[in-house]
Amino acid sequence: MKKHLIFLSCTLALAPFGTSAPLVYEGTDGPGKGKKIVFVASDHEYKSEEMLPALARILAKHHGFHCSVLFGLDPATGEIKPGQSNIPGTEILKDADLMVIFTRFQNLPAEQMDPIVAYLKRGGPVVGFRTATHGFKIPADSPYAKYDYNYKGADYTGGFGRQILGETWVGHYGPNHKSSTRLDLVPEKTGHPVLRGVSNAWAELGGYNAYPIEGSEVLAMAQPLSGMTPDSPVDETKKPMAGAWVRTYKSESGKEGRVFASTYGGSGDLLNDGFRRMAVNGCFWAVGLEGAITPKLNTAIVGPYRPTWMGTTKRNAHVKPEALEGWESPILPE
Repeated sequence: MKKHLIFLSCTLALAPFGTSAPLVYEGTDGPGKGKKIVFVASDHEYKSEEMLPALARILAKHHGFHCSVLFGLDPATGEIKPGQSNIPGTEILKDADLMVIFTRFQNLPAEQMDPIVAYLKRGGPVVGFRTATHGFKIPADSPYAKYDYNYKGADYTGGFGRQILGETWVGHYGPNHKSSTRLDLVPEKTGHPVLRGVSNAWAELGGYNAYPIEGSEVLAMAQPLSGMTPDSPVDETKKPMAGAWVRTYKSESGKEGRVFASTYGGSGDLLNDGFRRMAVNGCFWAVGLEGAITPKLNTAIVGPYRPTWMGTTKRNAHVKPEALEGWESPILPE
């Protein structure tokens, strides 16, 4: 017995921290019951590790989706490490109904990248926020090189961002931390399901340049502001730029996959009712549940949410995914 316990403890000690189980929020009732959404979070700046778990809770608690959240993890500690190119658990995309991605400059190992590629090859729906347009930065000699944000080949120009989401990294269109952005609905598109109930959408992030690929349907135009509040004056030097759109992509299987994309979505943006509703509606639409979208769809934040992209809120730098389990754990702990 003693030898058995010693062996077990040694086995646990040697187990790689970077392979922790996904964070799961299990919905029970609602239009999303039976639908699986996988959230992929690993960016260096905009706190996707805060935004995506909060969005997942809304969709699970209020609407019945089975939501799994994957994070960039420090392989040595198993702690959430923003931007880390180590996202264990992507194999669960095999039977997912939707992938929500918010990554930046990822170069994942084959065992983590292969399930993402397989998901795209079968035409799985995708929702992408902010840096997902440049979600992958992959060397030219890699078998996954065409997914790189700067890929120049005619077969997949602009990589994952351009070919799937509809745009790759083009550049900033207004300074972060000095300029926020108002998202004005395109008047002739207000009848689109993604815009039902959406008003006064605003993002605390500075603008991005974006010229969505042909076939994209722009729903909201991003107007940079000269200040960091929704009532800041318009930056008269900058005309509106595409800020949110929908499209479909044709996969290798021949199936078309729905896409909702926005060049906004930092963790603080989710506190804005208009942006949050657009994000929730975008997930419903992408997964084919537009008939369930109503102007009064419940988009209330679930549990304590303390986004830290702006402001003085400080959080614990040593957080493992399991610390976010349940409806009432803080996102993220102080």
